Amino acid sequence: MPNFTKLTTESELPPMDEAKEFPCGAKTICVANVNGVYSAMDNICPHRGGPLGQGMIEGGKVVCPWHGWAWDPKTGEAVQNPSAKVAVYPLKIENGDVLVEA
Repeated sequence: MPNFTKLTTESELPPMDEAKEFPCGAKTICVANVNGVYSAMDNICPHRGGPLGQGMIEGGKVVCPWHGWAWDPKTGEAVQNPSAKVAVYPLKIENGDVLVEA
């Protein structure tokens, strides 16, 4: 059975077409709001270690603020190199709490 952990509250989620980072145990999770759909992924860009949650949303992708690599928030694939991926985590909202399985 999945083990979901409270990440934040619904009121703290990023606005439409923005990303935000949240601490989750020993790691940080990037939550992206792409056209009103939330997704959770690793916050560390494998290209050079940039903070994805401090990036922006362009064309439905999370763009790293350091070097501009774009990541698909649904699959975790990099636009620049589809073999490069970040982990994507199941996310759900229950009773105003945002839960992630990380």
